[in-house]
Amino acid sequence: MKRAEIEKKLKKELDKERYTHTVGVMYTAAALAMAHQCNLEQAVYAGLLHDCAKCISNREKLKLCKKHKIPVSLSEEKSPFLLHAKLGAYFARKLYRVEDEEILHAIQVHTTGEPNMNTLDKIVYIADYIEPNRAKAPNLEIVRKLAFEDLDQAMLKILSDTLHYLEKKGGEIDPLTVSVIHENPAGISGSFNLLGCMSLCSQCFFYGVYHSLDLIGVCSCCNYEIICKG
Repeated sequence: MKRAEIEKKLKKELDKERYTHTVGVMYTAAALAMAHQCNLEQAVYAGLLHDCAKCISNREKLKLCKKHKIPVSLSEEKSPFLLHAKLGAYFARKLYRVEDEEILHAIQVHTTGEPNMNTLDKIVYIADYIEPNRAKAPNLEIVRKLAFEDLDQAMLKILSDTLHYLEKKGGEIDPLTVSVIHENPAGISGSFNLLGCMSLCSQCFFYGVYHSLDLIGVCSCCNYEIICKG
């Protein structure tokens, strides 16, 4: 399906605010793709379709996943709004005739993330967070700057801020989101080695991983000294 056709269909399927956000993500993903030598067309289509299943009730999301045999995790059962990513990938294939597996995968993981995300995955995930209509997320100026410099650092900053927000709020944290930080971060932070424990910087809420208990480290985000608490 051509982009113009998809845009026309989405304008009918999504509410005004969601469609505005969708267009913002599409253009932001395109800009990031150009900055990081990623396929521009893939970024545009993944950004455009990332929320194609968003404006469906949670009850209907669960019902559709069951009908189409889409796996639902325990955290997704508790927070069905997360399913719009998996369901969106299904819709992109079946309703919008997208056959590119990388586009479909980027749509599928754009909400929770997952270990070993490729460049397109990261671009869509980050674009969803920083697009121009976003205003409430913490540290947006920092993340927007990082996004055009280093995708991995931007990812880690978004994930740490998100985890801190959910922990503070008492919200459900999807295991996939946590696992992204627990993956080997050699390409993410350079100085971190995953040998066991997480520590949260109280200065900027950036998560760091350290070698052993009682080790004093330095946050790679703000250089504030933090102590590993195991």
